[in-house]
Amino acid sequence: MPSTDTGFYSIIDHTVDGPATQTELVNAFAEVQERWVRFYPGYRSARFHVSTDGTRVYNIVHWDTEADYRNFVETSDTEGRMAAIGAALAGLSGTAEPRMTGVPTYTVVREVGPGPQA
Repeated sequence: MPSTDTGFYSIIDHTVDGPATQTELVNAFAEVQERWVRFYPGYRSARFHVSTDGTRVYNIVHWDTEADYRNFVETSDTEGRMAAIGAALAGLSGTAEPRMTGVPTYTVVREVGPGPQA
């Protein structure tokens, strides 16, 4: 069944050196979302996922549409936001390395929800 979700996503992926760094990175990136992103039109949410082995953090930023995301990119203070991200990464007690290659943006093309066994 095709997805009914018409949203647009940016998925930011980091490798970290343990659970403590996971927590620090989530807190730092949540602050970036609160200070620099969440008030833009079309912003829905930022969800943070941490791996159970303590080595990865995914930040999934949900927008209403790609146009909303593009508006954010074009009109936001990218220099200030990137400086805040750099400061957040530098302030970690451990290490965090980005794992994205290319532009980390996605659209949903299919979703399988609950239902009877096929």
